[in-house]
Amino acid sequence: MKTSDYYYDLPQELIAQTPVEPRDSSRLLIYNKANKTIEHKKFYDIIDYLHAGDVLVVNNTKVLPARIYGRKEGSGGKIEFLLLKRLDLTRWEVILKPGRIAKVGAVFEFSPNLKARIESIGEDGSRIAEFIYDGVFESVLAEVGEMPLPPYIKEKLSDKSRYNTVYSKVDGSAAAPTAGLHFTKELIEKVKEKGVEIVEVLLHVGLGTFRPVKAEDVTQHHMHSEYYAVSQNAAESINKAKAEGRRIICVGTTSVRTLESAADENGRLKECSGNTEIFIYPPYKFKVADCLITNFHLPESTLIMLVSALCGREEILEVYKTAVNEGYRFFSFGDAMFIADKI
Repeated sequence: MKTSDYYYDLPQELIAQTPVEPRDSSRLLIYNKANKTIEHKKFYDIIDYLHAGDVLVVNNTKVLPARIYGRKEGSGGKIEFLLLKRLDLTRWEVILKPGRIAKVGAVFEFSPNLKARIESIGEDGSRIAEFIYDGVFESVLAEVGEMPLPPYIKEKLSDKSRYNTVYSKVDGSAAAPTAGLHFTKELIEKVKEKGVEIVEVLLHVGLGTFRPVKAEDVTQHHMHSEYYAVSQNAAESINKAKAEGRRIICVGTTSVRTLESAADENGRLKECSGNTEIFIYPPYKFKVADCLITNFHLPESTLIMLVSALCGREEILEVYKTAVNEGYRFFSFGDAMFIADKI
């Protein structure tokens, strides 16, 4: 299986640069896997496709303003840090540029109350940095940091909250679980009122999400590691729903990866946490996830491969072709699709 098998043509003008307002007014493509039909709706219409007893699984991670700019002590050279993963109270894995000035021992100042010292350099060029500050790190970071928008978004984000879901809780992501960006608090309440159970899981999204698959052979690609957690309550709710034949609807590929990482070979979950490098591509057999709400993903990305595993490579490329022809908006701030067997 070649990476090029997942390529499709996408006009640049269809890459969304700004989010729509309100959140749930984005477009929604409904794909019925059973009969391979497509409907075109608005995202707030998702309520018509959710049924009492369904379980909607959301990722409650919160994106930090993880892009910070500073200067090197001594030379004054400019530096840009992007925080990827917290290792302990003061140490983070980061990527930065320019790398040539960030040798081991170098110290950078981002504000009078925030400095970082380079501890080590990884094989991929990432660094381990120790941060020096007074107070609560998240508060210090909020004063100087910018939201780490993907490289294909060129517009500045005026409201930081728009790159987080309305149900985000746990700080730690370097990128948003973008399928969840379409939900408003009002829509969430309507979903609950309809008898749909909302279950929260956690996966801190790393920037590896946006890294291209460089291997020609898909199976040779190595996934980045991301922290995930499933609570006892979440595990019990999902196990009960599966046993009763109710649908498990994942909001976003991160929710899918969390459940599939946490499940045993029989598809049962228990309370757990850890790091996952799960890479889902055809012909993967899903153990937990039944349906998926997701955005439209980059060509040749691990994300379009995951979606292809759910409904077939040729089918999803045909769906994407339709989305392009219909002028859907793509990627993080773009439109959404709902993939299900039973509509």
